[in-house]
Amino acid sequence: MANLKELRNRIASVKSTQQVTRAMKMVSAAKLRKAQDAIIQFRPYAGKLQEIMVALSTENSECNHNCFSDVREPQKILIVAIGSNRGLCGGFNANITRKIFEMVENKYARQYNNKSLDIIILGKKIEDGVKAKKIRISKTNHDLLGEISFINTSRFAEMIMDEFIEKKYDKVELVYNRFKNSITHYLTVEQFLPIELPELAGTSEQMRNEQLNTIFEPSKEEVMKMVIPKSLKTQFYKAFLDSAASEHGARMTAMHKATDNAGDLIKALNLTYNKARQSSITNEILEIVSGANALGS
Repeated sequence: MANLKELRNRIASVKSTQQVTRAMKMVSAAKLRKAQDAIIQFRPYAGKLQEIMVALSTENSECNHNCFSDVREPQKILIVAIGSNRGLCGGFNANITRKIFEMVENKYARQYNNKSLDIIILGKKIEDGVKAKKIRISKTNHDLLGEISFINTSRFAEMIMDEFIEKKYDKVELVYNRFKNSITHYLTVEQFLPIELPELAGTSEQMRNEQLNTIFEPSKEEVMKMVIPKSLKTQFYKAFLDSAASEHGARMTAMHKATDNAGDLIKALNLTYNKARQSSITNEILEIVSGANALGS
């Protein structure tokens, strides 16, 4: 059993750690409220814009913007993984790393072996995890996660869109955590390009316009030039907002559990300390009584 001094030092150390985790929990909770409001307010706009984009993409047009729905044989693949630059957020980054490893080993094993699979990592912690698994990384960009803005993410999305039109990539997928609530987020693999067309594509133009209740002015082609690229950039930005809210929620939950665990450990250490102290006092009393008896005899 550890001596009393070691137990006191350990109790003080755990209490200090508990103060840190409690403070980090409060900071993450404040950031979560802001990030949660941002993604919840943005989702209806992004969803409606994507509906319009899908309807427009079903039209046969020679406009380059409709090439975003061009389905090709997936020979050249791009995976964009969105994580975080900081840790202490549970399995937030580890889940993404495992998913990338699974896609490399199974879904896109042929493309990876042929060096036609590129992986862009956004987040230092994911980069560390992917490198640990000996997976080849094409590019990293951690600055986008510093201060998430539509301007910065849209520039990055535009670069990917241009490469898709130039047929550098046949398919682009996003891997990120989609936010549900403060304690729940879902690992999501979302096809960014080409645009996925639902059953709505098989209906006539009149039926599609009636379903969307949309009037195109000045013309559908002009609207396509503006709406489709903007919707894709919006979808990309929404993935960053989802990831940011999920990160803060995961960190808040992890720090909450760490604080509770520290409290349980402090209770156990105090119990051990009191038992050791009681045993020490008992031994001292026995020594005094034994010494007194020896002198008396």
